[in-house]
Amino acid sequence: MTLVMDADELMAFLRRDFGQVAEEFAVERADADGVTLRLTVAERHLRPGGTVSGPSIFGLVDVAMYLAILSRIGPVALTVTTSCAIDFMRKPAAGRDLLGEARVLKVGRSLAVGDVMVFSEGMAEPVARASLTYSIPPKR
Repeated sequence: MTLVMDADELMAFLRRDFGQVAEEFAVERADADGVTLRLTVAERHLRPGGTVSGPSIFGLVDVAMYLAILSRIGPVALTVTTSCAIDFMRKPAAGRDLLGEARVLKVGRSLAVGDVMVFSEGMAEPVARASLTYSIPPKR
């Protein structure tokens, strides 16, 4: 698939249109294979026991896939999540950022489908796996 937005353009879009969460994330990579998004893990992302909370992991996979789709279709802000299923496979490593590796599997006229693998930085085994579908608004 052809890239329409690169890593810098995706971060600029996130800062402009979603400033409320932009500082938590950094686009590490945006290319033909997908997008890698970093969640800078802070105290607010932790649950009792010192592990990253499920809602924080959901936020990472949702934003990673959103940006991966936008990297293909351009800055269509009203592209929205319609479905997400996450498998939590192991406890994230303490004191490490999380990386979401998003891969777009299909982009149609009205829907896009993809998956995200989540890793603790420096670890080979995934923490979580997600499958997501997004609705793309009609062109006007």
